[in-house]
Order: sequence, then C-alpha cells, then structure tokens
Amino acid sequence: MKTKNIICLIGLFSLVNLNLFAQIKMPQASPNSEISQQVGLTTLHIEYSRPSKKDRKIFGELVPFGKVWRTGANNPTTIEFDTDIKVNGRTLKAGKYAIYSIPEKKEWTIIFSNNTELWGAMGYDPSDDALRINVPVNKLKKPVESMEIHFSDLTDSGAQFNLSWDKTTVNFKIEMEVDRVVMSQITSLLIDKETNDPGLLFQAANYYYTQGKDLSLASEWVAKSVETDPKYYTVHLQAKIQAALGNTREAIAAAQKSMEMAEEAGNPDYVALNLRLINAIKK
Repeated sequence: MKTKNIICLIGLFSLVNLNLFAQIKMPQASPNSEISQQVGLTTLHIEYSRPSKKDRKIFGELVPFGKVWRTGANNPTTIEFDTDIKVNGRTLKAGKYAIYSIPEKKEWTIIFSNNTELWGAMGYDPSDDALRINVPVNKLKKPVESMEIHFSDLTDSGAQFNLSWDKTTVNFKIEMEVDRVVMSQITSLLIDKETNDPGLLFQAANYYYTQGKDLSLASEWVAKSVETDPKYYTVHLQAKIQAALGNTREAIAAAQKSMEMAEEAGNPDYVALNLRLINAIKK
C-alpha cells in the first residue's frame, strides 16, 4: 500500500512539474534576425531583434531623444568581425561589440561597446566604449514598419551599414585593409620565388588587372598559367589584359581561342563574354 502511495505521489509531482515548465509557443513581438556578409577578406556578422512600428511614433517618443538605446529590442544589437576595420575612418579592432546609440533629431551617436552581455541598455557604462561616432539622420519618404539593418554599396574593401525604422535612416561606412594583405601574399608566393602553379598565376594576374596594377607583369603571369594549364577563363583574362595593353591583334586571337574553348566546354556565358570583348576591341 505504501509503495502504491509513493508511486502516486511521484506521478502527481511529475504532472505538477510538467505544468510548471509547460510553455505556449507564440510569435515574438520583436523577432530575432542575423546577417552575415563577406566584404573583401572580412566576415561581418550582426545579430539583432526587429521591433515594429505598430502605428506608434518611434523616435522622440517610443525611443526618447538623448538617451542610450539598445538599437533594437531585447538584447542589444551586436556586430562581430574577424579582421580590424575602420568605421567612418576610425579603427576598430577585430572582435564582437554591442551597438548602442543615442538618437537625436538631426544626429545620432553610434556606440560600439565591449560589453555584449547586458539586457537592453540597463547597466550600460561609457567606460566599456570601444568607439563612438556621430552620424547624420536622413529622412525616408515611406516608413519602415520593422526595424531593419542591412549592408549596401559593397566593394572589395568596404560596405555601408544601414539602419532604418519608421521614417528615419542612419548609416556609416565600414572599410577594411585588403590591398596590403593581398599584395603581401602575391609577393611571398610569386615575386620572391618562382612558381608554375597555374591557379596562383591566374589569381595574381586577375588581381593586378582588376586593380590597375602592373599589366606587363600580369601578362607574364597569365601567359604562364595558360601555357601550364589552359582554361577558357584564363585565356579570356589573357585577352582582356592584352586589350588593356593595346595589343589588339593578340587580344582578339586570345578571345577567339577562349570562345572556342568555352563552346567546347558548354559555357554560353563565356562565349558571350568573348563576343562582347571582340566587338569592343574592334570598335
């Protein structure tokens, strides 16, 4: 009898515990969002919660002017990157930061804080600041319902960070060092020592071509790549470099060869690229 009573009590406690920890799944008022963006040699990662306008006036009321804001909802927005960057021209070391802000009518202060563990802005301490910048406020014609962060104007060495909510948008420029890093690798792998690796030679030649560097050296590298392991895309690069050097006859011959190789490989994109290049050279 005692055993049965004990079993019943255990069962009763189990039901009570289940009821205590049971939860109803419901939509989040400010859903979480994550953005990962490769820019140059750097990966930028942002985590934030997206509050909605819901017919409310946001800046100056829901989000007061002149006070530290978590730049979103719930936990502060965070940004993480794996190389040093520059934010509006000012250096910020690789790492993870909370993004706080102080909105005003015409200008915001954007704060990158070393403390990423707070809830909201409670406990925010300026001594944790890694960097502060001031950015102008721009007005939108059409209101943004849910706060949005995105990157735009991507280049090989930078991007623009954009935050928009209601009829307000603020942005700042993120830049990273790329050329010095790439050139260091090229110097180490191709200039300081000889190589016949067609892949390395193609990469270096393409970088020199796209960045407007020494085209004669780029021509030597791509020629060695083509000689070692000819591909329609390496021959196409050779044609572009010859065209940039003003070697019209060699450029057309390389483009025609690349086009034939692309046709044989079943790549219509490179067939079209070579046709456009040949037509551009003949103009």
